[in-house]
Amino acid sequence: MQFTDQLNNTLDLKDFPKRIISIVPSQSELLWDLGLRKELIGITKFCIHPHDMFTTVERVGGTKKLNIEKIRSLNPDLIIGNKEENEQTQIIELKKEFNVWMSDIYTLDDALHMIKSIGEMVNKNAEAYSITNHIQESFQKLNTIYKSVLYLIWKNPYMAAGNATFIGDMLHRTGLRNAIGDHGARYPELTINEIKALNPDFLFLSSEPYPFNEEHILELQNELPHTKILLVDGELFSWYGSRLIKSVAYFNQLIKTLN
Repeated sequence: MQFTDQLNNTLDLKDFPKRIISIVPSQSELLWDLGLRKELIGITKFCIHPHDMFTTVERVGGTKKLNIEKIRSLNPDLIIGNKEENEQTQIIELKKEFNVWMSDIYTLDDALHMIKSIGEMVNKNAEAYSITNHIQESFQKLNTIYKSVLYLIWKNPYMAAGNATFIGDMLHRTGLRNAIGDHGARYPELTINEIKALNPDFLFLSSEPYPFNEEHILELQNELPHTKILLVDGELFSWYGSRLIKSVAYFNQLIKTLN
């Protein structure tokens, strides 16, 4: 059986995989929700949802620092990764020994395609289509608000999510205009003066990968007195697997807070 990943690489599988390692949190959760409780044999230390999976499945390091020897010892017949979240050098090394399927996600449509593709590859078509249909139906009920926003993912230096990111697509779908504009970088670094110059209506401080908290709101509010600053759930903005089912309810509640 032949399957093509989102980087246009072709995998030849003799049978549906029975020993799967996922090295991306949102895709690990997806595999679990597809019902692959026995087949999923390895995840990263950041694959924290759902809790049952996190506490029972073997861990193979972090998304950027995989334990290649541990992966070898588990002898997977399929590894599922992502271009942005995993290190290219490690993926190249793994491809020499294993079947590696890679996603490349910029938009909701990319995410839906990934879910269906993985569902087909692991013999869970019906379950994958149920998840994608649920996600699509929920996004039809998404409310909108037409204001500007800056979404920060890191501190020291400050880094923002640009338009050409999955987060950027989520912001766009809510009607929010990304204050970063047509900046060339996907995750541009910004000084506090550059943030002040952008003067966004809203500033979102993500819960991940940097753990922003209330202290950072106070710190930034002094610099941006006319901007409404909020802590937001980074998982619901950036996880592109089955967690998307929960995103719209969260976005709609957030929009109520912003109005």
